[in-house]
Amino acid sequence: MTQDMLHAALTGFVTGLSLIVAIGAQNAFVLRQGLKRTHVLPVVLICALSDAVLITLGVFASAQIAKAFPPLLPLLRWGGAAFLIYYGAKAALSAWRGGGHLEAAEGEGQSRTAAMLTALALTWLNPHVYLDTVVLLGAISARFGEARAGFALGAAFASLVFFFALGYGARLLAPVFAREAAWRVLDGAIALVMWSIALSLILT
Repeated sequence: MTQDMLHAALTGFVTGLSLIVAIGAQNAFVLRQGLKRTHVLPVVLICALSDAVLITLGVFASAQIAKAFPPLLPLLRWGGAAFLIYYGAKAALSAWRGGGHLEAAEGEGQSRTAAMLTALALTWLNPHVYLDTVVLLGAISARFGEARAGFALGAAFASLVFFFALGYGARLLAPVFAREAAWRVLDGAIALVMWSIALSLILT
């Protein structure tokens, strides 16, 4: 790897990590799956690989996509807002009802297919993901010219590292989430995150 490629890759890694660390709908879902220790691997792989695809599109094809499909982002905006309102309502209902703790939650809840579909929806129906990956990272990568492939690689690797750390590191919080109150707080926080993102999409 040349010096230019290495510099682009490091910049892509730091930039990608700084964008993805902020809590959002996708991250909140991965955290919850990690705490429950259910379907963690397929969920983190879907999130990381989806980000890699979007980053690649942003770095190499963002301008062409915007010209070819101008209605795409508005459709994703409203579809994403509707899905986030629904998912937030489910989390709010869980927070209201309570009755769960970590041991009872292990192995229960969504099936593998449902968890994977939720991960896909939270990724591909979220316009913020497109703004971060396709638009912003695509624009930043342009200054690296021929070395922009290194930038894309670094950003995609940052996503992979983050989601695996979030999904499998969540179990370190297991003693805290052995209590029902902690789950109710988490579900309430997830509902607020989902609804705040949905509101921002509607008002944008």
